Amino acid sequence: MLRNLSVGELTPKEEIYKRINSLKKKMAEKGIPLSLIIQNVDLFYFAGTVQKGALFIPIDRDPILFVERNADRVKYESPLDVIPIKREKEIRDILSEKGIKGETLGMELDVVPVLVCERWKDILKIRHVVDISNEIKDLRLIKSPFEIEQIKKSGEVTAHVLKMAKHHIKKNMTELEIDAILGAEGRKAGHQGFLRMRGLNQEMMNVYVTHETTCTIPSAGDVPIAGVGITHAIAQGASINRIKRGIPVILDYGGGYNGYITDETRCYVIGKLDDFFKKPYEVAKIIVEETTDFAKEGVNGIEVFERAIKHVKKAGLEEYFMGHGKGKVSFIGHGLGLEINELPVITPRHNIVLKEGMVFAFEPKFIFPGKGATGIEVDFIVRKDRLERVTDFPIDIVYID
Repeated sequence: MLRNLSVGELTPKEEIYKRINSLKKKMAEKGIPLSLIIQNVDLFYFAGTVQKGALFIPIDRDPILFVERNADRVKYESPLDVIPIKREKEIRDILSEKGIKGETLGMELDVVPVLVCERWKDILKIRHVVDISNEIKDLRLIKSPFEIEQIKKSGEVTAHVLKMAKHHIKKNMTELEIDAILGAEGRKAGHQGFLRMRGLNQEMMNVYVTHETTCTIPSAGDVPIAGVGITHAIAQGASINRIKRGIPVILDYGGGYNGYITDETRCYVIGKLDDFFKKPYEVAKIIVEETTDFAKEGVNGIEVFERAIKHVKKAGLEEYFMGHGKGKVSFIGHGLGLEINELPVITPRHNIVLKEGMVFAFEPKFIFPGKGATGIEVDFIVRKDRLERVTDFPIDIVYID
């Protein structure tokens, strides 16, 4: 039945096994005989499915995917050996029958709750559980050609929405009205419906429309511009604030295709841009253009940040760069992939050398209390001799009559 439906491109078998074998090498380096993968994103990365299950990766055996719900679907989606189960407690006996054992178990302890970890220790009678989240993040840092293809298709959705926004943003509309229209545009273009973000209480919408004062109110999220939302229960996103002439409308849009995320921001202005925002926007544009010209494989992320901050200081705008006051964030770029907050992170402290296959969003932005914000966000793929743009949508301000 699934073969007749559009369910995205299945992850190739050779891709899945390459990822698993790479994890096994890291397990060997840490002396971990057995790993358990249960978080949705990591399960999708290593097994090609997000159905309810548990992936066991023994260091010296083939991986086994235990599935509680919809094993038939998993058999279509994943190339791995699938064993249907009714209860997790069955797993220990099955592993024992196959001679798979060990006193140490690797798990994704950055996202797995303590109670879940303890339950698995009890089920498997495992003495020690160690964290393998950093090893997984390192593996996911370099994207394969298959992943780059998915990211580019996500970028096509993003570019479509950025293009269509000009036709929908009008004076006196609320941010929320624009959000609803652009959300629908993205879904019609194939957006998967939501974004994933790693970490406890990390939540993110895929459309952020903010304007004037709503751009400037910090949120709990580690982002420069989050909006205020329509309720304190979800304190982010578009609000009922109405659009004015001359003040930038910030559209921060997260594309999503087949699990893979893109993230770009543009400024839209009805009429003539207020003079106050011209200088900071030009600085942001210079930063993006210079980074595009010089960054490539072998360049340190610290240098990328330092070059950017030189332009900011020269313009006298450091106080407003990437937030203001306690709302400032420390980064100017963040990795993209199956989650919106992957590696690499571009900061003045993260000593990370760019390598081919890394993908990151680069977002020089300026936030001015009580007035509004301006800036740009573009997505880059690191190549040996350059940075490749994910989308071809221009970085210029979009003017609306």
